[in-house]
Amino acid sequence: MNIHHPFSRRDFLRVSSLGVGALALSDTLMSFAPKDGKKLGIALVGLGYYSYGQLGPALLHTKNCYLSGIVTGHPAKAEAWKKQYNIPDKNIYNYETFDNIKDNPDIDIIYVVLPVSMHKEYTIRAAQAGKHVICEKPMALNAKECEEMIAACKKANRLLSIGYRLHFEPHNMEIMRLGQKQIYGKVTAIDTGNGFVYGGTDNSAWRLKKAMAGGGGLMDMGIYSIQGSRYTLGQEPVAVKARQEKTRPEFFNEVDETVYWELEFPGGFVATGKSSYNHNWGYLHVEAEKGKFGLEPAYGYGSVEGYTPAGPMHIPQVIHQAMQMDDFAECVRQNKQSRVPGEEGLKDMKVVDAIYRSLDSGKKEKIV
Repeated sequence: MNIHHPFSRRDFLRVSSLGVGALALSDTLMSFAPKDGKKLGIALVGLGYYSYGQLGPALLHTKNCYLSGIVTGHPAKAEAWKKQYNIPDKNIYNYETFDNIKDNPDIDIIYVVLPVSMHKEYTIRAAQAGKHVICEKPMALNAKECEEMIAACKKANRLLSIGYRLHFEPHNMEIMRLGQKQIYGKVTAIDTGNGFVYGGTDNSAWRLKKAMAGGGGLMDMGIYSIQGSRYTLGQEPVAVKARQEKTRPEFFNEVDETVYWELEFPGGFVATGKSSYNHNWGYLHVEAEKGKFGLEPAYGYGSVEGYTPAGPMHIPQVIHQAMQMDDFAECVRQNKQSRVPGEEGLKDMKVVDAIYRSLDSGKKEKIV
């Protein structure tokens, strides 16, 4: 995989010559220009797969921020991370000492990478400790919790961003431009799906516990599909009709396995979407008056591939999480709102809440 981070001038000229989201990309690229002043310190709270497999490595490629601290309940993990990332002892916390982070000037931003049921608590505690916050997706168990998190960060005068890395990924940014600017005419259809086959027979993992995850494939993977429809149109949906299927009810006994939905937007436009823990999906297909465009693969951590009526998108690959965290660090420096603030997470959770209501009622539900 050909990874470029950050964009070189040659990459930028190449992308610009192809007409790839010039305005949106230029905004992102400005965030990665060399800046005076120190890098901002990020502390990761929770050292599970996403932290050790994605965020930690990505922080080796950032220009505006660096990994300055960790919070974990496992001493062995703390020791391993300390050695790998040269983290001083004073910047290593556990969940009992977490609130002491308020006295640590090395830490400017806290990235909450915990089970969903813990997002609200640690986002609020991080803001109360005087730190800016990135909260991983899905933002919370429901929309009400999202509202409480937003209010707490505003009260503390701290910035809040949600871990929507694809808003900084150039292929997805180009889809936003093509759809919202109606480059190929009015969008006439959207179909998108995201999921993977959840293997094994042990269903004790937190992602399969409703109290900890809030739901199954919809909460974990469906967020991307919902986002894809929303940012292609640049509009907010007003209603949804959903159904689900379970091929392994004994395994997914607490959470959803596969969910299909029809997402209605103002004016009657309907986008189809789906999520799953039993299918390997990852695409965003769009039809417009003058042709088809889309992404496949669309949502994974690795390469993203896109197409338009003119042919394949020739856009450099990037490290999504590095772009995302660097941009938020620059937002903190400039005291400006992230392009993916808490309000963005709230919008998605309103859709998710409505989908679950529809699954229960068997009817179309308004998104409120």
